[in-house]
Amino acid sequence: MDNRFFVDGNHLSHTALEKKHKLETDPASRTDHMKYSDGMEQIKSEIMSKVLSEMDSYDYTEYSAMDVRTALMHETCTIDDFKALLSPAAEPFLEQMAQKARVATSRHFGNTVYLFTPLYIANYCENYCVYCGFNCYNNIKRMKLNFEQIEREMQIIHKSGMEEILLLTGESRSKSDIPYIGEACKLARKYFRMVGLEIYPVNTDEYKFLHECGADYVTVFQETYDSNRYADLHLLGHKRVYPYRFDAQERAILGGMRGVACSALLGLSDFRKDAFASALHVYYLQRKYPHAEMSLSCPRLRPIINNDRIHPLDVHETQLCQIICAYRIFLPYVGITVSSRESEQFRNGIVKIAATKVSAGVSTGIGDHESKYNGKASDSTEGDEQFEINDDRALDAMYQDIENEGLQPVLNDYIYM
Repeated sequence: MDNRFFVDGNHLSHTALEKKHKLETDPASRTDHMKYSDGMEQIKSEIMSKVLSEMDSYDYTEYSAMDVRTALMHETCTIDDFKALLSPAAEPFLEQMAQKARVATSRHFGNTVYLFTPLYIANYCENYCVYCGFNCYNNIKRMKLNFEQIEREMQIIHKSGMEEILLLTGESRSKSDIPYIGEACKLARKYFRMVGLEIYPVNTDEYKFLHECGADYVTVFQETYDSNRYADLHLLGHKRVYPYRFDAQERAILGGMRGVACSALLGLSDFRKDAFASALHVYYLQRKYPHAEMSLSCPRLRPIINNDRIHPLDVHETQLCQIICAYRIFLPYVGITVSSRESEQFRNGIVKIAATKVSAGVSTGIGDHESKYNGKASDSTEGDEQFEINDDRALDAMYQDIENEGLQPVLNDYIYM
């Protein structure tokens, strides 16, 4: 593999174009997506087989209005109740679902909404995921922040009042290795009370090292739980290995992380089955590791740079609201994050019902907080964004809007002793 090309991705050689075309048109040219690569840790866990078995057998067309009414009457939501609440039969009951979700949210989270912001520190990637702006074949401006630049970005974000940060990289071990991410965690701990990671999946000992460097929690998007669709979308790189990605949250917990988050990227495949599998993944993790904090993210596919071939399968706001309400009813203690992929109006509404965490002051580019926060001219060294955001409110505006909804914005609720 020409690693220089696969992480820089600026000028496609004839050989590279041929390889790209072959990957797209010839499934036999791709590696087995269920087979581990060298260096990937395999843990003994039954969770993946349980989730996939139940997802495969889930036929949401079988559920009726009576099933939905029954589910809404139950004090505790069973897996079968959850299936009914995710089904098309539940769409006419969205108001009743929202009311039940609001009660559960208030009971377990009060009227609080947590705020955080992401910081992308590198956009180099060695995967070919056809829907992602960072994919190795996409001709974008690549950048990796050095430690001085990372600290400068953190200082700007910290000055805004933010206390929780989520560090993100593209999936390139050669450009964003574990020591590099670890140093970024140490820098983040100087400025923030909570530090999250959204990076490529790693082994248990590496999660342990990153936790010791200051990371509190790990978010991993499975993207889609449909393994066949997953294979069609992830054509090259370590991300192609489905089971290694699936078990990432469990390895993170075993490595000492305090919390983990699961998610599918809604719109890549059958969104009802993906939503079902995402929540079931958390459900089984929660029962196996009751000490760990669990959360769910609810992103929908957004437009990306240099790609007009990938379009979201229809997941409308009404259906997204249904999914989030069903999540809350099924998993009343779990945090639910709604990102800046969604509109200001939608996020203002959903935090009053079921969501407990939102991002603010968001940028998905590299090294651009100086220009975006302080209004300075764009730096020529900035790297391209991963996807387009929808809600670009700064922290102050988000904080005020949450208060105007009668809710209490929370910047941090964890104290290290």
